[in-house]
Amino acid sequence: MIQFLLNRELRTERDLDPNLTVLEYLRRHLGRTGTKEGCASGDCGACTVVLGELEVRDGAERVRYRTLNSCLTFVAALHGRQLISVEDLSHQGRLHSVQSAMVDCHGSQCGFCTPGFVMSLFALQKNVDGYDRERTLEALAGNLCRCTGYRPIMEAAEQACGRRESDAFDAFEAETVTRLKEILPRESTALGAGANQCHLPMTVADLADLYAAHPDARLLAGGTDLALEVTQFHRPLPLMIYVGHVADMKGITTTDTHLEIGSATSLTDCYAALSAEYPDFGELLHRFASQQIRNQGTLGGNIGNASPIGDAPPLLIALGSEIVLRKGKDTRTLPLEDYFVDYRVTARQSGEFIERIRVPRPAGNGAFRAYKISKRLDDDISAVCAAFNLTLESGTVTDARIAFGGMAAIPKRAASCEAALIGQPFSEACVESACAALANDFTPLTDFRASREYRLLTAQNLLRKCFIELTTPDLATRVTAYA
Repeated sequence: MIQFLLNRELRTERDLDPNLTVLEYLRRHLGRTGTKEGCASGDCGACTVVLGELEVRDGAERVRYRTLNSCLTFVAALHGRQLISVEDLSHQGRLHSVQSAMVDCHGSQCGFCTPGFVMSLFALQKNVDGYDRERTLEALAGNLCRCTGYRPIMEAAEQACGRRESDAFDAFEAETVTRLKEILPRESTALGAGANQCHLPMTVADLADLYAAHPDARLLAGGTDLALEVTQFHRPLPLMIYVGHVADMKGITTTDTHLEIGSATSLTDCYAALSAEYPDFGELLHRFASQQIRNQGTLGGNIGNASPIGDAPPLLIALGSEIVLRKGKDTRTLPLEDYFVDYRVTARQSGEFIERIRVPRPAGNGAFRAYKISKRLDDDISAVCAAFNLTLESGTVTDARIAFGGMAAIPKRAASCEAALIGQPFSEACVESACAALANDFTPLTDFRASREYRLLTAQNLLRKCFIELTTPDLATRVTAYA
């Protein structure tokens, strides 16, 4: 059984198929057809809805509003939360201020994408204090307008955020907080219909017991990758275990030496901690899919799916990160670089799951740079992702950890390249030798994103870019400014 608020209405569902997405639940079960299906893969944003969750802000309990792609979200994720669709925004026959702004600024053309834009603008308005162009671009990067109506939509954002009006969600926030506290999940439950079941454990111990008993179950966190099996390949998932309520696997703890990140922590929630320690990691997270995906997707999921083009693993490998794996009551710590064995094959044992990720904090004379190369700046998959973690002392490279994604069947280190750098003066000649060594580390594939020749040359050029940024920062700034 799951319970959630549909705006202000309490919903209790016992017999839903856990393979049902929030999009299909809204449209087929509730007749709420304002939420559209454009791609069923989280790329277009037409299906954007908003989830409300409790959080403590400025010492008070408040509702936090975040967008997500309803086409990639299974209904189990609604448990204990508030679901808001475009039908909920108008109140007592009056349009919400973001809807009015879209009308005033002529932000809707064919209208198919409009509900998704409206929901992204609604969440943006709730999370900013005034209009900021960069934050608006980031908030809307996951919404595609095929009529090329972006300019009036940006003007609508400026109006809605620059002249923010109080709305019904503000008026009823105290009531919503009370009702969310009443339905806050406190014990493990399950949702199922027929042969399909989804367990919702509340503790890491419950999760460990469930997964040990059902090692063939699919672990569900954000679902931004897993849901594609249902929406794109039409393969039902008979047994899932949803980890989104396991508090011990959410959140970040900072020690003297490491960031300890729960594997179910969303990428959005990882941003502040990782960008504070490693600004380049933060910059890459800005380009990690869309805000809707970052709000759902988790760091553990990005590792666990073992994609060779996942953006986080190359950076984490270069930083020397470890993962803590758990099976039953037993845990073991594994260097992340040893987790990936072959294409979509990992060192994880049956019934074992990633409990947390340990990221070393910066120390000494380390310099970290990361780069993502893709056809689009926003919301696109990497052709090559590179991470360079170098230690320089008196102009000499004393240590090097270099990792790439998109260059092999797994994200991996460039051992020959590292060897060509370590112990050498950090010079152009040294870097050129290391660039040549990359050809020994990788035999890249050719696919629709890039050819093998492009990938190898790009990887070499990214090392050259790193060298320029570390040795001639003024030149690097000018190059970036005019790129």
